[in-house]
Amino acid sequence: MNAGCVILACTLLVGASSGSKAGQPLKPPCRPGFSQNFYTVIVSRDLLHGQSILKDTTLSSERVKFEDCQRNREVGFVSSDPNFSVRPDGTVYAEQEVGNLSEPVQFMVTARGLHDPHIWETTVKLALAGHPHPSPFTKIGIEEMLSRVWDSPPRVIKFLRKHQRGSSANGLRRQKRDWVIPPINVPENSRGPFPHMLVRIRSDQDKDVGIRYSITGAGADQPPSGIYNIDPISGNMFVTQPLDREERASFHLRAHAVDMNGNQVENPIDLYIYVIDMNDNRPEFQNQVYNGSVAEGSKPGSSVMQVTATDSDDSTTANGMVRYRILSQSPHSPIPNMFTINSETGDIVTVAAGLDREKVSQYTIIVQATDMEGNLNFGLSNTATALISITDINDNPPELTVRTFSGEVPENKVNVVVTNLTVVDRDQPHSPNWNAVYRIVSGDPSGHFTIRTNPITNEGMVTVVKPVDFEMNRAFMLTVVVSNQAHLASGIQSSLQSTAGVTISVQDVNEPPVFPVNPKMIRFEEGVPAGTTLTVFAAQDPDHFIHQTVRYSKLSDPANWLKINRTNGQITTMALLDRESIYVKNNVYEATFLAFDNGKSGSPQASGTGTLQIYLIDVNDNAPVLIPREAQVCERARPNSRINITASDADADPNIGPFVFELPSFPASVRRNWTISRLSGDYAQLRLRIPYLEASVYEIPIIVSDSGNPPLSNRSVIRVKVCPCDDNGDCSATGAVAAAGLGTGAIIAILICIIILLSMVLLFVVWMKRREKERQAKPLLIDPEDDVRDNILKYDEEGGGEEDQDYDLSQLQQPESLDHIINKPTGVRRVDERPVIAESQYPVRPSLPHPGDIGDFINDGLRAADNDPTAPPYDSLLVFDYEGSGSTAGSVSSLNSTSSGDQDYDYLNDWGPRFKKLADLYGGGDDD
Repeated sequence: MNAGCVILACTLLVGASSGSKAGQPLKPPCRPGFSQNFYTVIVSRDLLHGQSILKDTTLSSERVKFEDCQRNREVGFVSSDPNFSVRPDGTVYAEQEVGNLSEPVQFMVTARGLHDPHIWETTVKLALAGHPHPSPFTKIGIEEMLSRVWDSPPRVIKFLRKHQRGSSANGLRRQKRDWVIPPINVPENSRGPFPHMLVRIRSDQDKDVGIRYSITGAGADQPPSGIYNIDPISGNMFVTQPLDREERASFHLRAHAVDMNGNQVENPIDLYIYVIDMNDNRPEFQNQVYNGSVAEGSKPGSSVMQVTATDSDDSTTANGMVRYRILSQSPHSPIPNMFTINSETGDIVTVAAGLDREKVSQYTIIVQATDMEGNLNFGLSNTATALISITDINDNPPELTVRTFSGEVPENKVNVVVTNLTVVDRDQPHSPNWNAVYRIVSGDPSGHFTIRTNPITNEGMVTVVKPVDFEMNRAFMLTVVVSNQAHLASGIQSSLQSTAGVTISVQDVNEPPVFPVNPKMIRFEEGVPAGTTLTVFAAQDPDHFIHQTVRYSKLSDPANWLKINRTNGQITTMALLDRESIYVKNNVYEATFLAFDNGKSGSPQASGTGTLQIYLIDVNDNAPVLIPREAQVCERARPNSRINITASDADADPNIGPFVFELPSFPASVRRNWTISRLSGDYAQLRLRIPYLEASVYEIPIIVSDSGNPPLSNRSVIRVKVCPCDDNGDCSATGAVAAAGLGTGAIIAILICIIILLSMVLLFVVWMKRREKERQAKPLLIDPEDDVRDNILKYDEEGGGEEDQDYDLSQLQQPESLDHIINKPTGVRRVDERPVIAESQYPVRPSLPHPGDIGDFINDGLRAADNDPTAPPYDSLLVFDYEGSGSTAGSVSSLNSTSSGDQDYDYLNDWGPRFKKLADLYGGGDDD
C-alpha cells in the first residue's frame, strides 16, 4: 500500500541570515532549540481519501529541525498526540491508521535532554490539503482570529479511560494509551473580562462518584502562581489576568481528578497553554545616534555603516520581523538620495557618485525601523539618526598664492628667514593631505637656502642655512615646487600653480678683515734674541668694493714675548723664546692678534682675529739634574746595598739621554768610599766600595752629562743616609736616627740644653716665693686705725622692735615722679630733684702735670664744685611714714641735747654754699 505524503509548509532552517557590510550573511549566535515555534504540515486530500495511513508510514521527508550547539547533546523527542511519534532524527510519522482529516490536528513535540533538565517545545499542525491556506496576517485578520479564539465556546476535555480493542479471532485485545489534550491558545494582552474560562475538564466517572478537579504547575500552584485556576466541582479552568508573551510564552499544567476521599480517579492529563503573540513592542535601535564614514569620491555601492534594531515580539512571526528604510537625508547635495539601506540587514551604502568633502563634510540620515515586515499600516516604527562623515582624500593639490616671491638677506647671516611662501589647499587642514612640502628645484647649486614648513599656517619659510657673500653673489633666483605630504589621489593632476619663483637680494655689510691662514704656524729655534722678526701676519679685507685701511693689535700674548707692527702686521720678538716655558704646550707657543678696518661708508668698524702658532725647536740649553736627590744604604756592603740613579733633562730629544754619570776626583773620599757603574743609557748604580762605612749622612757629588751637541754637564749632589740594617736589609730604628745626622755630640748638646732650661724655671719659682714672703713680713706704713681712706665696714643687723620685723625694700627705690608718692605704700621715700640750670665747668687736668700744680688743681676743682648748684647731693624731700605702735621699748622723746656752752658756728660759712644752710640753723643766735 502506498504511504500517504505530507508536505511541510514552512522553512526548517536554523535562524535567519542577515547581511553584513560586505554583503556576506552574518551568522547569529547559536541557541539550542527548535528552528521554529510552529510547524504547519499540509496533508494531500487525494492520498488520504478512502485510504489509511499505516503504522510507521513516514508523514514527511522533512523533519522537525532541532539545533544542538554542543554537538554532543543526546536529545529525545516526545509527541503529545499518541497518533503521531517523532524519530530521533526528527521525522514525524503516524502510529496508527488516521481517517479523513475533517479538522486540522495540532499536537506538541517536546525535546528533552537525556542528561540535563532542559526542555524545548514546538507545535505541529496537521491540516488537510485543499483547505484555504492562511494568507499573510493583517491587523484585521489577527483581531478576528484572536476574537474567535477568545470568544469561542470552551472545549470539554475528558479523562479518557483505558479500554481494550478487538483484533483477530483469537480474541486478544490490547491496551490503548490515553489521548493527549491539544494545546490551548490564549492571546496576550487580552482586555478580559477576567476570569475567563478556557476549557472544562471532566471525567466519565463524575456520574458515579463525586469528583474534585485541580491543576498543578507553573502558573497555577507554582510561581508565577494564580494565573490559572479551576473550579474543583465543575472542572471549569479559567485564566485570571492578561498574559505577556514576552515574559512567558507557554505554560505546562497538569489536570487531576480525585474522589471525595482524595483518591485518584483518573490519570493526570497534560495541558499545554500557548500565549499567542501580539504586536505590542516597537523595534528598538541599539543606539539613537550612529556614526559612520565614507571616503569622498567613493563609487556607488560603497559600504558606509550598519544600523540594527531589535523587536521583543516573536521573530518567527510578522510581529517581530523588522524592516528598515531611510526617511530623510540632509543636506540634499548633490542629490537627495545619495544613500540607500538594506531593508532586512540595515546596511547603508552609497547609490550615487559625487561625494565631495570640500562641499559637504557630513550627512544626517533619519532611519526608520518598522515591524510587521515593514507594513506601515499595521507595523510599529521607531527612528534613529545616522551621521555619515565624508573622509578626506588628497584630491586638491596645494596652490601657491602668487607666481613670484621676493626677499633680501644680509651677507654672512645664517638661520634668517628671507621670505614666506603662502599656499592654499582645500583638503582637510593639518592632515597629510593638507601639509605642504616645499622643494628648491633650481637656482641654489651651493645649498645656501632651505624651505621649512610652518606647521600652523602651512607657509614655506625660505631660510638661509649657509652664509652668502655679496662679493660673489648679489642675488639669487630660486624655483620652488610645493606638494603634499600624502600622494595625490588616483586621477588627480598636479596644478600649474604649485610652482613659483623666488628672488633673493643679498645686502652688503662691512665684513671684518680675514687672515688668509688662520691659525698660522711658523718654526723657530728657541733662544732667538729679542728684536728678531719672525713673520708678517697680515689680514685681508673681503670688502673689495670699499677701500678700507686695516690696522693690527695684540690680543693675547701669555708670556709677552711678541709685538706686532700696527700697519703691516710684522711680528717681532721682545724677549728670549724658551721652549721650556710653562706657556709652551707641546713645543707650540700661541698668540692671538686683532685686525680691524676703519669702517667707511657709514658702517661700524669690523674686526677679525688670527692665531699665530710658533713651533719652538729645542736646543741643548738645560743641563740634566740627578734623580733621586736622597737615598739610604746599609753601613755594611751587601748585595742589595745599591742605589739606582737617573737624570732629568728639560730639553727634548736628542738633547737628553743617554746620560753619563761620573764621580768627581775631589774630594778623594768620594771615589775611595763609593763607586758608580752604568746600567743603561739613562740609569746608573751607586754602591759602597768599602765593606763598612760609619752610619751617618753623606753628601756625594755626581757629575751628569747629557747627549747634546755640545753636551751639557751638571754637578749634582745626592744625600745618602748610611745606617745599620737588620737581617732583611732594612734600616733599624736606632740606625735611622743616627743616619738622620743626630750623632753622639748632638744628643749630648740637646740634653744639656734641657737641663739648663729646667734649672732656670726652678730658680724663677724660688725667687717668686721669697718675694711673696718678704712682702708679707714688711710693716704697714699707716696704722689701720688712722687710715683715712674710704672703707666699707660691715655691721651686724640688730633688728627692729617686736612689731618691726618685716621690711619692704621696694620702698627704697626712687619713684618716677613726686606725684606717685601719695599712691605708693607707706614707707620712707627719697626724691632727688636735679636743678634745671647750666652746669659749672670743671678744670681739666693736664695729661702731664707738674708736681707743683697738683695743689692748684685740687683747689680749682673744689671751688667749681662749691659753686655748682647741680652737683649732688640735691635738695631732697624725705618722707617718713608711721613706723608702727605697741613697741615695748621706752620713748626717747625725753632725751634733750645739752651743751656745755655756746659754740660759734660761723666758720661753717667758709665751707661753701653747701654748709651755708647748716650755719644758718646753728649760728642764728637767740632769734632762732
